[in-house]
Amino acid sequence: MSAFGRKSGPGGGKPAFGVARPMQQGVGAAPRDSEVRGGEQFPPITPAALDTSDPLSAASPQDRKNAEAMSRLSDRANLEHAPQEQAQGFEASVHKIKEQVLPRLLERVDPEAAATLSKDELAEEFRPIIMEVLAELKLTLNRREQFALEKVLVDELLGLGPLEELLNDPDITDIMVNGPLQTYIEKKGKLTIAPIQFRDEEHLFQIAQRIVNKVGRRVDQTTPLADARLPDGSRVNVIVPPLSLKGTAISIRKFSAKPITLDNLATWGAMNQKMCTALKIAGACRFNIVISGGTGSGKTTMLNALSKMIDPGERVLTIEDAAELRLQQPHWLPLETRPANLEGQGAITIGDLVKNALRMRPDRIILGEIRGAECFDLLAAMNTGHDGSMCTLHSNSPRECLGRMENMILMGDIKIPKEAISKQIADSVDLIVQVKRLRDGSRRVTNVTEVIGMEGDVIVTQELFKFEYISEDENGKIIGEYRAMGLRPYTLEKARGFGFDQPFLEACL
Repeated sequence: MSAFGRKSGPGGGKPAFGVARPMQQGVGAAPRDSEVRGGEQFPPITPAALDTSDPLSAASPQDRKNAEAMSRLSDRANLEHAPQEQAQGFEASVHKIKEQVLPRLLERVDPEAAATLSKDELAEEFRPIIMEVLAELKLTLNRREQFALEKVLVDELLGLGPLEELLNDPDITDIMVNGPLQTYIEKKGKLTIAPIQFRDEEHLFQIAQRIVNKVGRRVDQTTPLADARLPDGSRVNVIVPPLSLKGTAISIRKFSAKPITLDNLATWGAMNQKMCTALKIAGACRFNIVISGGTGSGKTTMLNALSKMIDPGERVLTIEDAAELRLQQPHWLPLETRPANLEGQGAITIGDLVKNALRMRPDRIILGEIRGAECFDLLAAMNTGHDGSMCTLHSNSPRECLGRMENMILMGDIKIPKEAISKQIADSVDLIVQVKRLRDGSRRVTNVTEVIGMEGDVIVTQELFKFEYISEDENGKIIGEYRAMGLRPYTLEKARGFGFDQPFLEACL
């Protein structure tokens, strides 16, 4: 007898944890049902289970997603870029004829007299001269080709050459010229190459000079950088050799001819209706707002949309390097900086204009973009009776936006401690609106953050709204959700002064 109450020896072994069965059935014995099935633990192997043609068919959704991501990564690594498409057919033939006609046309035209005419008048004057040149060259064109040739020649002499057809396309939002042989455009948030080219670097440089000369700027080897604007308000940046190694580079940001409102942005999915209501109230109740985001994220568009909520009776001053804001108010005065002259003197900076604006009896001061020490002047304006002032700056998040404002002031010559700067920012700024261009090309308001005050030497904020990424559909479009964080706004007292406290509270909860 063992200590466990079992007899030792052949008849009293260890307790069994299961019944052992032979691996093969004896001859003549009928198999049991469980044995035919292979036991409950071992289901039968079916032909479908042996099919290995699609290894992802039996994989989990997460495995399939990972495999698709790795496949896209492999495709990107092995991608070969196709050469740029050239203009074909009708366009190519018109441009070829233009190259033959233009030199002879310039011999018969007085450039000074031509510059005084409008495009329509110049086209009328050119028509008989073009017919003479075509007769000399023994070229016969139909009416459609004649009209196209006239337009191309007038654009060449008075307009912006090949850029004119891109500027006239309302779907194009950005034009990026990388030297005479390569031009990209942005349509619906996606970059594509444009089928236009310039004759040579000299042709492109002449057009760049034509753009900047119209706004009293210049661009050459001594001043190879220039900001300018087109007559329709589009923003232009030009950089020329030797800084640009591919030739003259022109970047044009086009703006919609029709003013964009906050309701438009909500309809297009850039925000939800609650965020739209809260931002309308913030604009109307004279909150001090900083719009933060990256390049091309829609900061200027958001600033223009917020300006719609300004009371028509208020005097608004805008200060920019290159005037691009299009405020929708009757009492609006735009101011623009001035670069230094050839002797390096006479420059007027944003900081100079902000100081001067304080003597012009403004109700609101709006800065197109702050990049340096002028940030302190703006904060002073916000904190000295000019409520409702706004500006834009580049940053990735509301918290980084506050850090950048501190750094920009510290980069200046102002000798004050960092704690005092942080307190000035906390006292001046009410709201930070973070906008972002997502990878599918859509522009979204990702955060609306309130600046509450100071806690020690740290600026305290609270999020009122947030955009949360969920997934993306089969077309690559990002799906997300706009969430109100359910917090009571700290700026509710400011909204109460204008009678909007209850709608503002309901929008934020």
